[in-house]
Amino acid sequence: MANLTFAPGPSKVYDKLGGYFQDAFEQGILSANHRSAVFMDLYRDTERVFKEKLAVPADYRLLFTSSATENWEIITQSVVLNHSFHIYSGSFGKKWFGFAQHIQPASKAFVLDKNVELSVEDLLIEEEADLIAVTQNETSNATQVSNGIVAKLGKKFPDKMIAVDTTSSMAGVFLDFQLADIWYASVQKCFGLPAGLGLLVLSPAAIAKVNEKGEKGRYNSLSFMLENADNFQTHYTPNVLGIYLLNRVLTDMESIHVIQQRTETRMQRLETLVEKSPRLDFLVSNPATRSRTVLGVSGEEQFIKDIKKAAEANGMTLGGGYGPLKPTSFRIANFPAITDPEFEMLMDFLGSYGA
Repeated sequence: MANLTFAPGPSKVYDKLGGYFQDAFEQGILSANHRSAVFMDLYRDTERVFKEKLAVPADYRLLFTSSATENWEIITQSVVLNHSFHIYSGSFGKKWFGFAQHIQPASKAFVLDKNVELSVEDLLIEEEADLIAVTQNETSNATQVSNGIVAKLGKKFPDKMIAVDTTSSMAGVFLDFQLADIWYASVQKCFGLPAGLGLLVLSPAAIAKVNEKGEKGRYNSLSFMLENADNFQTHYTPNVLGIYLLNRVLTDMESIHVIQQRTETRMQRLETLVEKSPRLDFLVSNPATRSRTVLGVSGEEQFIKDIKKAAEANGMTLGGGYGPLKPTSFRIANFPAITDPEFEMLMDFLGSYGA
């Protein structure tokens, strides 16, 4: 039997997934044509329950892509008129900026220290930048940008689009969707699903911006995607199984407000354990910038190596550190698909090994 994984993506899937797979097979979903009434009904219902469970405004649109990474390119090519301004503290935010620069070389960036909360009052963004790109939850270093900061950005820069990367937080914490125009994620993290499906959420203002730019002719042009979405279809042959599984997970999950409470309670218990431990330390020392869905734990290189090995021996896989942080840190996914008994098993292990 495979170890229980606490890696922050791909992550543990929901336990009910086996039954969902069997249902999809028996219902003929695996062979459904994406122009058929079966698929259009599935798309329509998935968008409905997505908005209901995650508290998304009714007039926003849900689009399906292959991954969160694909959305980097889509946003720049189909929404940005002049160039974008990127706010990030880690590797994935930097990669998004790199993709944007490749398409729009004038794109700019503001790099945050992982322990410093963004001071919106002091932030200067040139007038030509028409989109602010925010990495809300940075998986690589376990940082976050709060809803409050996103709200301040919108208030200070009302004429600019705001796009938000929530790859490892959407469906795990409450996100105030009305604060920004574009949100995106992948399903292999807080949605508790296998990789292979990206989600892109657009406000009416973002859709108007797409129409204003009028970018067409590419495989993943947003204008083409939206044209198909109006009929609850996709512009390409999609991951129909992934969309079906997303629908089932959303239907069975509690509201995001209930999930938010559980996520926060668990994270506070993890934080208390780390605070009391003489051998464990926070990768992010500032609570205001510390992710609520991914906990980064740092320590001496040999200790990090030993605790990961001990976890494996106890039937658990801890997420490795990312990039330059790999030797001296590990990451723990605080995702909804992890059950209470599984979480308690993790707590018992960390408590005994990190004591």
